[in-house]
Amino acid sequence: MMQQAKDLLEEGKDLKALLDTLSVDQLANVTNFKNWTVNKVIQHLHGSDRMAVLSLKDPDGFKRVISEPDQVASTMNPQQTGIQLVQDWWLYFEEMAELLGQSEPKRRLPWFGPDMGVMMFTTARQMETWAHGQEIFDLFGVARVNSDRIRNIAVIGVKTFGWTFVNRGQQPPGPAPYVELTAPSGEVWSFNEYSEENFVEGSAVEFCHVVTQGRHIQDVNLTVCGDVAHEWMAIAQCFAGPPENPPEPGSRLP
Repeated sequence: MMQQAKDLLEEGKDLKALLDTLSVDQLANVTNFKNWTVNKVIQHLHGSDRMAVLSLKDPDGFKRVISEPDQVASTMNPQQTGIQLVQDWWLYFEEMAELLGQSEPKRRLPWFGPDMGVMMFTTARQMETWAHGQEIFDLFGVARVNSDRIRNIAVIGVKTFGWTFVNRGQQPPGPAPYVELTAPSGEVWSFNEYSEENFVEGSAVEFCHVVTQGRHIQDVNLTVCGDVAHEWMAIAQCFAGPPENPPEPGSRLP
């Protein structure tokens, strides 16, 4: 199985382990992410995972579905809640991870917008699972134990420097900053050309919180140097879709 698919599966297992400790009432609790309940968060993940499985198993069928707004809505917005929702999400999640792991890494998958390569698609699903999962960990005050598989998410964060600005109709204000991150294991990861005037440095986990817009830059301990790096970290967005603004300072802390 492709390593990224293994990482995706492990990400899902960590979230599933937390969900399995929650009662039906707790699944209805409201997170600090846009006032979504835990149920709503899992419905959101489940809808995307269902579409991913369709794309993997029936690319033409996927294209037909996305051409019909009503079909997209019914697939992307499952109505289950509670324990049944968690069970259904997990069945699709496991199938998605298995199908991705069996696929040729350079295979192109139809998706919303441009097609995506399997490897990047897999990491994108890990990113979304990790980011939305954090909302649930935060809600219940559970300390999350991250591993070095978070490197996949950091890579997306670095690669979407230009996208962050282009998505807002802006030109990148300068060259991509040098990024130096400390992994959960203590290993140091570096990206882009070295610079002493334009860089982001610190915890890989905190960097991923910022680029997924799970935390405001003021709520983490990253060192940011240079105008370009500051502009990027103020609006960083590593996920697809229309431009989103980061949360207000302090609003996403557990």
